[in-house]
Amino acid sequence: MNKILAFSMLPFCGPFLGIILVVLFQLSTVVDARTGTGLFPPLPSPEIAPVYASMPAFSPGVQVGSKKQHMDSNRKLVIALAVASSALGAIIFFILFFWIYHKRNTTKPQTDSLHSSDTFDGLAFSSFVGKYNSFKASCRKRSVTVMDYKALETATNNFGESEILGEGGFGRVYKAQLEDNQFVAVKRLDGGTQDSIREFETEVALLSQIQHPNIISLLGYCIHGETRLLAYELMQNGSLEAQLHGPSGGSALTWHLRMKIALDVARGLEYLHEHCHPRVIHRDLKSSNILLDSNFNAKLSDFGLAIVDGAQNKNNVKLSGTLGYVAPEYLLDGKLTDKSDVYAFGVVLLELLLRRKPVEKLAPAQYQSIVTWAMPQLTDRSKLPNIVDPVIKNTMDLKHLYQVAAVAVLCVQPEPSYRPLITDVLHSLVPLVPIELGGTLRAGQHAPVASTDSI
Repeated sequence: MNKILAFSMLPFCGPFLGIILVVLFQLSTVVDARTGTGLFPPLPSPEIAPVYASMPAFSPGVQVGSKKQHMDSNRKLVIALAVASSALGAIIFFILFFWIYHKRNTTKPQTDSLHSSDTFDGLAFSSFVGKYNSFKASCRKRSVTVMDYKALETATNNFGESEILGEGGFGRVYKAQLEDNQFVAVKRLDGGTQDSIREFETEVALLSQIQHPNIISLLGYCIHGETRLLAYELMQNGSLEAQLHGPSGGSALTWHLRMKIALDVARGLEYLHEHCHPRVIHRDLKSSNILLDSNFNAKLSDFGLAIVDGAQNKNNVKLSGTLGYVAPEYLLDGKLTDKSDVYAFGVVLLELLLRRKPVEKLAPAQYQSIVTWAMPQLTDRSKLPNIVDPVIKNTMDLKHLYQVAAVAVLCVQPEPSYRPLITDVLHSLVPLVPIELGGTLRAGQHAPVASTDSI
């Protein structure tokens, strides 16, 4: 560091050295008023000093002429040294300037190649991960691999129709079998729009830095021209949306499994809100972004719209999300906080209870949200059992049902300050889930009923 600092000061040393020499010259010409000699008289040459001692005194005119001639030669020497040192400093300055300019220009193509190369290495990847340098999570970072396009193409049977698992806003998801017989899910994003590029970068940057049992694992990524690929762990039971609103009609989801899924989602959100610094706002929590593995463990997915420290950056955030899950304050005023995710969680909880879609079409131009429809009946204990999904009707302790309904009501409150923190929601759900599914409820035990004030 000291060497670099000394080198960077060289361009300024030359001119200053020249100035010092000129000052010394000026001082050498100052005459002492008492002695009549200069303050810094020139030293006599060793060869001629004895001659001065033996020579008779010259006339004043001859002595002045000799001194003047000597002073002229000194002046020329000092000026020459000043000019030379200034020129040297200028040369070094321009060399350093062009070196810095060259370095800046040579690093620019690396960032530009993000959108043109087939795959990019860790150096280029850091160009868009760099904005998350201050982001810290409470667990170790996950190793994310740069994958080969041809290998993924082969693994998905050339992105065949038979391998499609689902379809999202920017592309399809395919089932893939890698060379080591590992099955993964590959999301293919086609097109180079600004939104798709930004969502891809956000997804990779976030999921490469966080790891949690209830958050999907990103295994690798690839860029091939305008196509971007993301490889995730395969979730065998698909999305919660497909389980509830698909052909099975929720038949595989018992009451306890639904409560386990709600608890898993709450744990994933709590990790994002409380254990990531700054906190992460998912911003697109919905049943289609909740994936279920072979044991119905739920994991949050699709972080393309996620915002780091959204409460501080809300004014610069483009309004995004899915109708029916978007909190009213975000939809109307653009205010985005962790309570926006809590609202979406409340809607998911209502889906688990009622098996109704977030927004249902009543007429060609008339829609009704699940919140508007359910709210009057959720608080009426005589009506609540009648609107529950028939698949789970009469399969739970009514006290448990009332408590879950109370939690859902609080989560979807129009005023954000009335909604609970996701940590409080989690604590209220833990006693409702059996021990073998991750809760604290023992067989034959009635869960304690919490008052709404404690949530």
